[in-house]
Amino acid sequence: MGLVSAGAQAQTVVRIGHVGPVSGPQAHYGRDNENGARMAIEELNAQGVTVGGKKLKFELIAEDDAADPKQGTAAAQKLCDAKVNGVVGHLNSGTTIPAAKVYSQCGLPMISPSATNPELTTLGYKQVFRLLANDNALGAGLARYAADTLKLKKVAIIDDRTAYGKGVADVFARTAKELGLEVVSQQYTNDKAVDFSAILTAIKSKKPDGIFFGGMDPQAGPMLRQMQQLGLTKVYLFGGDGICTDKLMDLSSGARTLGNVVCAVGGASLDKLPSGKDWRARYETRFPKQFQVYSPYTYDATMVLVDAMKRANSTDPKVYGPKLVEAAYQGVTAKVMFEPNGELKNPAMTLYTYKDGKKVAIN
Repeated sequence: MGLVSAGAQAQTVVRIGHVGPVSGPQAHYGRDNENGARMAIEELNAQGVTVGGKKLKFELIAEDDAADPKQGTAAAQKLCDAKVNGVVGHLNSGTTIPAAKVYSQCGLPMISPSATNPELTTLGYKQVFRLLANDNALGAGLARYAADTLKLKKVAIIDDRTAYGKGVADVFARTAKELGLEVVSQQYTNDKAVDFSAILTAIKSKKPDGIFFGGMDPQAGPMLRQMQQLGLTKVYLFGGDGICTDKLMDLSSGARTLGNVVCAVGGASLDKLPSGKDWRARYETRFPKQFQVYSPYTYDATMVLVDAMKRANSTDPKVYGPKLVEAAYQGVTAKVMFEPNGELKNPAMTLYTYKDGKKVAIN
C-alpha cells in the first residue's frame, strides 16, 4: 500500500481485487461483474473518502479466472501476493469455493456477489461473505412455484456437473419430491456442451411438464432452441440465476420456448428497489448494453468493504475485516447485514420470465 503526498494531504492507495470470467463463454457475466466493481471504485474516488485522516485513492485490480477452478485459485494467489486490501468475487461457486481457502490463508476479506452454492459459508472461513440468496432458497423457491402455482405433476432435471449447477439442481429435485412432484428423468451434461438433442429426446419420452436446468446461459440458450426443434414447446424450463440473464434472448436466437422460462435470482428486482432505476441508468450510461445480472451486487460488495474500512478507521484487512460481519449498509440490492457465517440476512428472491423478448419479474 503506497503512501504518496498529494499537496498537503497524504494519499493512501487502496486496491480492491475483482475476479470473474472475462474470457470464455461466460465472459458477458464476468465483464458485467467487473463493471459493477469499477463503477463503485470510480464513484468512491469522486466522493473523496478519508480514513484515519488520509485521503483514499481506490484502484481496481481485475483478474480473469475464465470460470475455471485452477485459474481461480491462481488469480486468488496473485491478489494475495499483490497485497490488495480486499476482494470482490468470484462469479462461480466452482471458482469461489477453492479461492476462498486461498484468501482465508492470506487474511483477505472476500465478498462474493454471485456464488450461490451453500457450501461456501459452511467451510469455517471467517471473512467470506455472500451478498445474495443461496441455492437452498433459489432451488426450493422454483420447486414451490412449479408445484403450487403452476400445478405441474412431472419434471425432468439436467445439470452441468459444476458446483453451482449440481448444487441448485439437487435442491430443486429434493424440494420437488417433498412437494409431491414426480422426477421422471435425471440427465447430466457439462458447462462446455452445446448439443442437448440426445438428452432432450430421452426426456421427451417421459412427457414432463417442466425441465429444470442447473447451469449457465451459454447452455440454456441452445437448449431452448433444441426444445423447440424437438416439439417440447409446452414444457417449462426452470433455472437459477445462472440462466436468468438479458443475454439469454440472443443465445436462444429468439426461440419461442424462451417464453416458457421461469428463473430465479437472489435479490429483489432492480425496478422495485428504491435506488434501483437510478443505479441502472448510471450503469447504462457508463457501460451501454453490458448489463446481465450481478453488477449491482459487485457494486454493493465494493461499497460494503469500504464501509467496513470507514467504521474500523483503517484500510488494513486485519483491522477492518472483523467489522464486516457487523455491516448494516443500505446498498442498491438490499440492506446488507450478515449472519455470523457470512450469509446475507433476510435475502430476497425474485422469479422472472421472458415476455416479448424482455426479462420481466413474475412476483
